[in-house]
Amino acid sequence: MPPTPGAQQYTTDPRAGTPVPVIPQQSHPGPSRPDPGAAAPRYDYEHYSRLAGPLTEPEPGVPYRVKYRSLLSEEPHRIRAALLLGAAPVLSAVLLVWLMQPAHWTRRENAPGWMVACDAVMLISIGLIELFRLINVTSNAHATLVARDPVPVVPERGSKVAFVTTFVPGKEPLAMVRATLEAAVRLRHRGTLHIWLLDEGDDPDVKRLCERLNVRHFTRKGVERWNRPSGAFRARTKHGNYNAWLDAHGDDYDFFASVDTDHVPLPNFLERMLGYFRDPDVAFVVGPQVYGNYDSAVTKAAESQQFLFHALIQRAGNRYGSPMFVGTNNAVRISAVKSVGGLYDSITEDMATGLELHRHRNPATGRKWSSVYTPDVLAVGEGPSSWTDFFTQQLRWSRGTYETLIKQFWKVPFTLSPGRLLNYSLMVVYYPMTAVNWVLGGLSCALFLGLGASGIQIDSEVWMMLYSDAAALQIGLYVWNRRHNVSPHEPEGSSGAAGMVMSALSAPIYARSLMDAVLRRKSRFVVTPKGDSASPDRLLSTFRIHLFWLLVFGGSLAASFLNGHTHVAMRTWATLAFLLALAPVAVWSLSLVRSRSAAR
Repeated sequence: MPPTPGAQQYTTDPRAGTPVPVIPQQSHPGPSRPDPGAAAPRYDYEHYSRLAGPLTEPEPGVPYRVKYRSLLSEEPHRIRAALLLGAAPVLSAVLLVWLMQPAHWTRRENAPGWMVACDAVMLISIGLIELFRLINVTSNAHATLVARDPVPVVPERGSKVAFVTTFVPGKEPLAMVRATLEAAVRLRHRGTLHIWLLDEGDDPDVKRLCERLNVRHFTRKGVERWNRPSGAFRARTKHGNYNAWLDAHGDDYDFFASVDTDHVPLPNFLERMLGYFRDPDVAFVVGPQVYGNYDSAVTKAAESQQFLFHALIQRAGNRYGSPMFVGTNNAVRISAVKSVGGLYDSITEDMATGLELHRHRNPATGRKWSSVYTPDVLAVGEGPSSWTDFFTQQLRWSRGTYETLIKQFWKVPFTLSPGRLLNYSLMVVYYPMTAVNWVLGGLSCALFLGLGASGIQIDSEVWMMLYSDAAALQIGLYVWNRRHNVSPHEPEGSSGAAGMVMSALSAPIYARSLMDAVLRRKSRFVVTPKGDSASPDRLLSTFRIHLFWLLVFGGSLAASFLNGHTHVAMRTWATLAFLLALAPVAVWSLSLVRSRSAAR
């Protein structure tokens, strides 16, 4: 009998002998099948769903608290690791101090005022660029040092759980939500479990699908108090949809587990997440995000770009009980989220809500709410498959971080412990530091290569030697941490170069987002289109930001040859930045040529 279209199917993994989800590409992200007669590539999702280790029973008669094990303690070459962890930030600090010595500052006699001002701007720019790089490498070294995984425990029997996902008609294909719901009804839980779909459009086809699968349907469409211009029930937002459901049905359950509509949960999703709630102070549990539509270059690089966050930064959050709330797949204690007024009104409601929870106390125990990050891959999602959708996603994520910094973070020093404050600070400064670094790099190139301004006077060979050594150690630390990768899709031993490049070429997007935040331009929640709804790429609309920076760095390089400004470090940086701005345009153009050739 042929399989039902869109239904969740399983095949036996030859290594584990256990069922592994096989998700047809046409209905939902998963291993591609280019040739019907060829064997489909398979990924060992079952193994990756147990990265934290086997489920254990809590110690009887002792109040349960989440236990952790250090990743570094399991490292066989600890001396080598310690040297790398220490050398990378130390050499970056040496480079910063050496560059900024007063003896290296540019001093001109009888120079016009505008040139002296340009020199001062160059000096400040160079200092900030190196300071931000030092913070970044120190952040990665710190995360490597403190990263830890939780020890999984068996969930308590009898808890009441709602598994929730959302649907936005026109943005998400019906086949996608069908695959998600068909997987959700196969979840295992020893207690009450109801599957809910929160439908923004009250779509009749979706309602019929819910009836067929015995899934509960909820919509806030037409209810004025659940569709407000702003606040907890803001219309056309994910947090508004969830808060409306919490208002209507939240008191019926102890916990809700959720995934984005494009994520297919594995059958052991609840078994691997709910056990940590035995600790009464755990407000939420989150897992990593992986992209099952692992076929396009954009999607592969987009997943690799998230390596540091999901494999390292979130694990470092476990050290302080404060991993960031990620909306793609999670489990939440309903009493905790309702105690802070529901999900926070933000275009990145997950991060903002997690910060609010970590700032507040559990009224039952008097201790601050905590969270847990598990490396277990418990849901397989769909990533952006076009440059347009990837840039839109990065724009929204960065803008949400800027909003958190502006609206929430000023309260943090008074309400977070020093460890949590450090953890959150290192997370939220990533986007603004990357954005400012990119802008300062462009400004420095224009001032030096175009006008001849020079903040410091040093030997270019010594500068390049120190800079290349510091960069090599920073990249070495990144590559060494690849052993902690949680992606079931990237080959073991891969360098993660695509992820590094993807992060670098996203910098112009973060700069644009920062400018919008500073100018207080309105932002709105945008669902990243998936499947057949993916946005097309167009030269002037998709890549307009990168084309602008191509002109900036290309013009600076051209001016350097015309004016004879030949400092090797500045020309090298301008060339690298020019190539980064060109990369997405070149990749898109090449794919366009190939698709047209195939069509002919």
